[in-house]
Amino acid sequence: MRLFLSVLLVTLALCCYEANAKVCPARMSELRSFYLDTEEMYNLRLLMFAPPREAAEAMVKVKQCVDLAPLEGRKRFYNVLKDIQSTCNK
Repeated sequence: MRLFLSVLLVTLALCCYEANAKVCPARMSELRSFYLDTEEMYNLRLLMFAPPREAAEAMVKVKQCVDLAPLEGRKRFYNVLKDIQSTCNK
């Protein structure tokens, strides 16, 4: 098994060296919803990805904690993420 994993990693490194680090627009939309939308709106956005029930419940619990932070702080954090996205998408 270890040899197989090593061969797989080397093959991926040689064949996929041109992979990019562009951020998926759907992920950015989900992150915006996570930081700025209401819990109900986030639930609707989360259903687009069809996650397992346990994973969706865990994300909603984390969102509830994030929502305790002031809106201005959450906006600033999302703006930092947008800056990182623009850097990665160049």
